[in-house]
Amino acid sequence: MEKRKLGFWEIWNMSFGFLGIQFGFALQNANTSRIFDTLGADVDKIGLYWLAAPLTGLIIQPIVGYFSDRTWTRLGRRRPYFLAGAILSSLALFMMPNSPTLWIAIGTLWIMDSSINISMEPFRAFVGDNLPENQRTLGFAMQSFFIGLGAVVGSALPYVFTNWIGIENTAPKGIIPPSVKWSFYVGGVTFLLAVLWTVLKSKEYSPEELEAFEESKREHATKNHHERMATQSGVTVRRQLSIGLLLLIIGAVATFYVHHINQQLNENGENNQHKELYILSIGLLVVGFLFSMVSQLRKRDVRNGFTIIVTDLLNMPKTMKQLAWVQFFSWFALFAMWIYTTKAVTGHVFGTSDSTSKVYNDAADWVSVMFTVYNGVAAAVAFLLPVLARRTSNKFTHMLALIAGGLGLISVYFLSDKVGLLLAMVGVGIAWASILSIPYAMLSGALPSAKMGYYMGVFNFFVVIPQIVAGTILGFLLKEFFNSEPVYALIIGGCSMILAGLLTLAVSTNKKIDINE
Repeated sequence: MEKRKLGFWEIWNMSFGFLGIQFGFALQNANTSRIFDTLGADVDKIGLYWLAAPLTGLIIQPIVGYFSDRTWTRLGRRRPYFLAGAILSSLALFMMPNSPTLWIAIGTLWIMDSSINISMEPFRAFVGDNLPENQRTLGFAMQSFFIGLGAVVGSALPYVFTNWIGIENTAPKGIIPPSVKWSFYVGGVTFLLAVLWTVLKSKEYSPEELEAFEESKREHATKNHHERMATQSGVTVRRQLSIGLLLLIIGAVATFYVHHINQQLNENGENNQHKELYILSIGLLVVGFLFSMVSQLRKRDVRNGFTIIVTDLLNMPKTMKQLAWVQFFSWFALFAMWIYTTKAVTGHVFGTSDSTSKVYNDAADWVSVMFTVYNGVAAAVAFLLPVLARRTSNKFTHMLALIAGGLGLISVYFLSDKVGLLLAMVGVGIAWASILSIPYAMLSGALPSAKMGYYMGVFNFFVVIPQIVAGTILGFLLKEFFNSEPVYALIIGGCSMILAGLLTLAVSTNKKIDINE
């Protein structure tokens, strides 16, 4: 039993909701630091305030994915989550630019990012649910198209409202400018309407039909000896315990070091302590504890969902482990850019930190244009990268793209005009297009189909964890070593992206990207 091939417009309809999702995501990325800055955030704490976004993604996505697998209503299994997430996201988009205080803005970011994730995670599975394997490339390409389109328009809105429509981009101290407010209002309406289109215009297979498809897939998989062997190997109890104990020791030492730093700052009368570093050190302690505990449960032959999930974190295929480092340094760089570009451009390039001034707000609007350019470039080159990968290899193509992105971020330090900043974003856009596609293409051939969904979910950890690391240590690094100059965060990010490109060459795969003819 096989899924039927869908027509172009059917795939268009099922992907259209991503336009709204990316609209909201682009507004969040391009304007959150500006809102925090307007409400009085310290530069070395902005990364910490941003942590709400990746932390909620780390928690929400697997939970929503788990429950959407087990949901069936009159709307289907995925569409109820699309709709609920869209409603909540739209409300948060209306709330965000009207936040009266910094802490309300931080709380609204948490709500907004959680809601976006409620919609986004089921959309990823929607393609797998509805399309046969030979159409999934087209399905993900269609999602990428809407991601690029939504990001371009969403990022550009504040600039468009000010320079084309004449809405003010300045406001009194502590007040978000009207151009930003109207951008979020339009984003909220667009998000809801785009997702509603997909909900009303798409259909889903029933649980019985999906089970029949899975049964057919399982029968085929059992005939593949190599695939069976790939799912049988695993980490030993002793090795799992050793890794757990090592992480506990590292976490304990790191926690002691963080406590020592903060105690010294306290004795010197400094209020801006680096308490955000506890997130990393305590996180290591928690992971070490989980590995150690599960190793003892396995020793007693306890086998359940919890032990399998924790243990399989150590059973990742070799290719996935190698790609994890590539993803880590790539997304570390992206998060540095999202957090600190506004501060770097307004302060280093245009020489102002006064959030009420015309110069500051014009520069902040230009950051929106910069983000529009890199998203536009990503959409433009998305289908060119597979051509280059076919002529060379996906590893070489990804390396070149990441190096271009890294050089683009570093070049901001040396630029002093608007056109140069846009050219810097061309490199970032090439890297962004590659990050959204090539790692997944390299990974797809390395995963056993019996655990494809689980490991694709785990792969998201290496998108989220580097963002958490960036949010916790970049502020510390800027304050302690770079005199709180945000532009150095972009240099660190650029070096991180170049390192990711070089690490790509070590990934054990020769699989090239399929081009949907």
